[in-house]
Amino acid sequence: MAEFIVAIELGSTKIIGIAGKKNLDGSISVLAVVKEDATQCIRKGVVYNIDKTGQCLTGIINKLRKQLKHEISQVYIGVGGQSIRSVRNVVLKDLTADTIITSEMINELMDSNRGETYDDQEILDAATQEYKVDNQFVLDPVGIKATHLEGNFLNILWRKAFYENLNNCFQKAGISIAEMYLAPLALADAVLSEAEKRGGCVLIDLGADTTTVSVYYKNILRHLAVIPLGGNNITKDIASLQMEEKDAEAMKIKYASAYTENNEIDNNLKYSIDTERSVESRKFIEIVEARITEIIDNAWCQVPSDYADKLLGGIIITGGGMNLKNIERCIRNITHITKIRKANFVTHTILSSNAEITAKDGDMNTILGLLAKGDMNCAGAEYNPAQNTLFNNDEVTTATPIEQPYTPASPTRQGQGIVPTPEEKKKAEAERRKREEEERKLREEEEARTREIEEEKRRNSLLNKFSRKVKEIARTIISEDEE
Repeated sequence: MAEFIVAIELGSTKIIGIAGKKNLDGSISVLAVVKEDATQCIRKGVVYNIDKTGQCLTGIINKLRKQLKHEISQVYIGVGGQSIRSVRNVVLKDLTADTIITSEMINELMDSNRGETYDDQEILDAATQEYKVDNQFVLDPVGIKATHLEGNFLNILWRKAFYENLNNCFQKAGISIAEMYLAPLALADAVLSEAEKRGGCVLIDLGADTTTVSVYYKNILRHLAVIPLGGNNITKDIASLQMEEKDAEAMKIKYASAYTENNEIDNNLKYSIDTERSVESRKFIEIVEARITEIIDNAWCQVPSDYADKLLGGIIITGGGMNLKNIERCIRNITHITKIRKANFVTHTILSSNAEITAKDGDMNTILGLLAKGDMNCAGAEYNPAQNTLFNNDEVTTATPIEQPYTPASPTRQGQGIVPTPEEKKKAEAERRKREEEERKLREEEEARTREIEEEKRRNSLLNKFSRKVKEIARTIISEDEE
């Protein structure tokens, strides 16, 4: 039976589909890569036209299955977009004296945090920051004796409407979702080292329409934000010189620099716009630098002050925008952080002859990170070109786990960047209601037992009082008779 994993990334301007096979040595062989322009249906990573997005997804699946010569039973999805943001939340629990904290108590805190509601926002994932046990902060409080327990969480939110639109797109396209991941977290896992996450670092993904900022410290995600600014904003600024955007993009790639020393600017130099027009190099440089400075300024402002001085891992930049000349110099001038690294490629061993992947220019890092996350076989039956439907439901094979001895299973889904699908949310809600019903019944039974005990005590108390009274009367009568 065929074995491969399929991942789809909904980027800010395009949708990318990729298929690959994980090898026993841990490397990944890329089998197919396809792209669809999504500028007419996705804006800054957010679906706004469900029908057209569904058509793009159908096109991706059709192209992949033709190349793979197999149907696709399910796919891994990466989601991002400008509406994603992180919010800190604290959940408190008072305990009786000398209570030993259990894993059940921790699960209760997590469930309570997951139940937090935000106006028009959906909790996509929750990353545990640390726990406060009495007056001490710990990462694992189980087994500690305490009277007060406090859970600190980082909730990652997205607008409910965008979440629903995204799921509707896949339903319309008839595509089954294996897992849905937060693309920024999948990217971070693919390009950051353990030392960088542990020591503290900022990952800046310079995309076409958005810039994503992820802050890590002690191996924990501390902040996540998406800025609605990217490389296309530089292109549009250049296009304001009265040229088409494709020509402006070409000029950006050829001439643009994120930083240029004043004494290096040739005031007599001009860049050609067309056969009749040109622009002074100084003016061109000022246009580019003004916008890239704004983008980096906004990205750096997202770093919480609590961690700005704890970045032993420095700043790591990735995405297509990192290829702008002198980008490190620009970031260093704004942030005053000297340790800056370009993440040109993922840390996994990737085997591919695809030019876009072998270029290692940061543009494919997110989709490769999503591919690395997959651990379920996405291959279905052999592809039959005569089929009119996207899937042959009678022949699609059941997804099975792919053996990966080199990848240990995660002990928990929370904080791993896994976004629950609507089906998973319904199941979790049903389990929550079942658990609450069981807890309610237990409480009622306990209250009933308590009432019975109290009633028994009361009856015994009355009986004892009556018995003592009878004895007193008897003693009085006996005493009177003796007299």
